[in-house]
Amino acid sequence: MRTLPACLLLALVLTPPALQAAPPSVQKRMERRAETEDLVKQVLGGGLPVPTAISRLRILREEPHAAAMIIEYLPRVLEPRRLRDVTAVLAGLETRVAEPTLVNLAGHEDGAVRMYAVQGLGKLRSRRADVLLPLLEDKSLGVRREVARALGATGNPKVGKALLTAARAETDPQTRVLLLEAVGAAGDKKQAPALKAFLDDSSESTRFAAARGLCLLGTPEGFAFARKLLSSEDKHVRRQGLALYEGLAVKQSASALRPMLEDKDRALAAGAARILYQGGDKTMMSWLVLASWNAQGEEKLAYEKELETLHLADDERKALLRKAGVVK
Repeated sequence: MRTLPACLLLALVLTPPALQAAPPSVQKRMERRAETEDLVKQVLGGGLPVPTAISRLRILREEPHAAAMIIEYLPRVLEPRRLRDVTAVLAGLETRVAEPTLVNLAGHEDGAVRMYAVQGLGKLRSRRADVLLPLLEDKSLGVRREVARALGATGNPKVGKALLTAARAETDPQTRVLLLEAVGAAGDKKQAPALKAFLDDSSESTRFAAARGLCLLGTPEGFAFARKLLSSEDKHVRRQGLALYEGLAVKQSASALRPMLEDKDRALAAGAARILYQGGDKTMMSWLVLASWNAQGEEKLAYEKELETLHLADDERKALLRKAGVVK
């Protein structure tokens, strides 16, 4: 006798009267599941914009279930535009359940489908370099850009040489920028000398990307480039320098960024605090909360923008303000 799947048995057991008698946590989970299934049906039917679908599905926190539904139905999605949208949603769910399917879609004949599939693999920090490396020569510009990001996200030093070779051959400036940054993100310090050569390039964006790659590799040349920008009188140039420290550990960024907490450009100061916090200095969360509490107008907005990036909950904010003694 064939056994019914556990999820179907649960659905049969939890009829409306039984559901009402179930523990609140079970009720909420089943409600989320039902809403997730309804949203997925809308996605598959083409009745929901991709960004809206991803946002709503992520809020429900049922990404694996949504991905499993999409994957099961995917072979029946034949219309090209619909397939692109469904692939984009699957990629945006950022769940490991989707990885094998995204790997298969990375070889699809449609360039947009390949691009979204590679984008999803990048978000998952997939280690499938064997799938990604050949796509460095893809005819689609969008695919090449996404594969640069995805390979950098692997953190695999073995892909550094291939990324640098692709950067030398790349004719599109923005894609070259992504490739150079990816060399640093991949962590291949053997490529540092070659990256340094790009610091003398005629293109400002190429020089900046090379410096970003060098900073990610922790080289003195990269940090020297960044400090020069931070010392500028122009706040926009200083903000460029700040961007070079994104994602770095506090031990690499503290000496340069702590002085920026006093910068007259409070948006830059707030950004420096956020980078320091993400790099490991947890005291910077309190710094941002108190700075926002004491600020007015545009300055307050600058702090709140960074706090929003950090997804600070209201109860956490109140606790920090109580600890600082500014509220009871």
